[in-house]
Amino acid sequence: MLKMKMIRLSVAAAVFFIGVALLDGKTGDTRHINVVASKFSFEPSEITVKKGESVALSLRSADVTHGLVIEQLHVRVNELHKGQSTDVVLSPESVGTFEGKCAHFCGKGHGSMIFTVHVVE
Repeated sequence: MLKMKMIRLSVAAAVFFIGVALLDGKTGDTRHINVVASKFSFEPSEITVKKGESVALSLRSADVTHGLVIEQLHVRVNELHKGQSTDVVLSPESVGTFEGKCAHFCGKGHGSMIFTVHVVE
C-alpha cells in the first residue's frame, strides 16, 4: 500500500515537472526571460521577441550594482544591486534591433555591457 502511494506521488511529481518544462518560461500571455548582469556583460546578451509580444525581463545582478536602459523600448532600471532582481515588462510595437546598455557605472568594462533586443514579425 505504501509502495503504491510512493509510485503515485512520483508519477504526479514527474507530470508536474514535465508540465512546467513545457511552459518554456511562459505565464499566461507573458514570456519570462531571465537576464543576469555581471562584470561586464549581460547573460544572455541578445534576445529575440515578436512584435506585440509581452515579455517580462527578470533582471538580476550577480556582483556589483548594474542597471539597464533601452531608450527606444522605454526600459529603464537605474540601479540593480548585487543579489537584487526586478522585472521589467516590454511589448515592442516596432520591428527592428534595439540596443540597450548598463545604466550604472560598474567599472572599467562598463562601456562593453550591451544588451540587444531583436524584434521580429
